[in-house]
Amino acid sequence: MMYVWLNVSVLVAVIVFWVIAMAVHGRRARQRIASGAVTTTPRPGRRLAALLITLAGLLVLTGVFDNVIVGLGIVSYDETKISGALLGVAPLEDFAYSIAAVLALPALWVLLPAKGAKP
Repeated sequence: MMYVWLNVSVLVAVIVFWVIAMAVHGRRARQRIASGAVTTTPRPGRRLAALLITLAGLLVLTGVFDNVIVGLGIVSYDETKISGALLGVAPLEDFAYSIAAVLALPALWVLLPAKGAKP
């Protein structure tokens, strides 16, 4: 069960990071709108839809490729360190990394300054 606790701790950290990044992004968007630099309002529903579509696609691909590499014996797991919950032959814990990537990358995208952007 070691992988479960590792994944939970990473996912909690990534979710906190994502929430903070989205709050900072929202504050910046409101400032740009108030200053007149931008005339359109952000559409959080579109962002959430894109996030969910990306997550669905990545989870499907993770399921396919994890089952292939585990099924062929390219990767194996110590049975005492996984939860025992499987999707096909791949442990459920493998899917946490896809979820973390889908949340962390957009958070980094909105927090890091654009090339040539003024602070």
